[in-house]
Amino acid sequence: MPAPFRIGVLGLTHDHVWENLDDLTASSQGTLTAAADPHEALRHKIQAEYDCPQVFDDYEAMLEQIELDAVYLFCDNATAADVTELAAARGLHVMVEKPMTSTFARARRMVSACSKANVQLMVNWPFAWNPGLRKAIHMAQTGEIGHLHGVKYRAAHAGPKELGCTPYFYNWLYDRDLNGAGALMDYACYGAALARLLLGQPSRVTGVAGHFEKDYITLEDNAVVVMEWARAMAISEASWTQIGHLTSYVTVIYGSEGTLLVEPGKGGRLLRATRQHEDGVEVAADVDGPANATDFFLDHLRTGEAIRGLCSAEVGRDAQEILEAALRSAAQHAAVSLPLSAV
Repeated sequence: MPAPFRIGVLGLTHDHVWENLDDLTASSQGTLTAAADPHEALRHKIQAEYDCPQVFDDYEAMLEQIELDAVYLFCDNATAADVTELAAARGLHVMVEKPMTSTFARARRMVSACSKANVQLMVNWPFAWNPGLRKAIHMAQTGEIGHLHGVKYRAAHAGPKELGCTPYFYNWLYDRDLNGAGALMDYACYGAALARLLLGQPSRVTGVAGHFEKDYITLEDNAVVVMEWARAMAISEASWTQIGHLTSYVTVIYGSEGTLLVEPGKGGRLLRATRQHEDGVEVAADVDGPANATDFFLDHLRTGEAIRGLCSAEVGRDAQEILEAALRSAAQHAAVSLPLSAV
């Protein structure tokens, strides 16, 4: 059996890191080799709970001193671009948590750095591992519901702090410079990426952002992004103020011959409506493939196959352009055309 890939973790302030480390611990393809984060408590946690061999308070110091094959990035969005460039310059493959960074310019830097270094760049979208969504994407892309003309996704909860995120996480989510915006960046990114995957890059984007409930932050806590194509449209909704789970994390894909609805969670149903079955019939979510980001990433490093699809660098970069267009639109109260002109 080939030696496992040596994985370093750069940043521990994104709470999603721990679930991904659980998957890495369970994998025979990779091993946790080192981690870096400026927060002592987080360094202690990864040592105590994951037996991390070496920890550092500085990202560059870890990269200079430890032999690695790839890195996981779970720092704030803005820092991800600088750290990606550091890793790529050392020939390391990169997996970064969605939405990859805080601005379109930084996203382009990341893609460029990894392309020049000939290393893989993967953007992890947690809903990519929902079996129902994976099956729905496959059905949509293979024409099972005809010509696609609509995509809708809503990501919503009561807010990062109310949800139970740690202060390490929500403090930077509430910082415009570190996150890139508020709920729009954090949660509208999912629908933007899904729409880009299924319909290509839109020609025009309209964003609406509102600060409705959370008086202790200055950023938008709700947002809607509308994307337009010649013969299609998509809607991505984001909320940090929703009470309860109704409508949250529901995906709908509309085609000329049917509609697909994906319920949230790995146990959620996939329903397909047709002219014969207007109320929908459950479809088995039987798509093969890796069940989590670690398996997907390390499989591609092992085979050398380029990362394509939802988790590709190109989809991540284009989603970042959509988000930036939405932010400009919200500020200008007018639709914004793509591609974006220089800032």
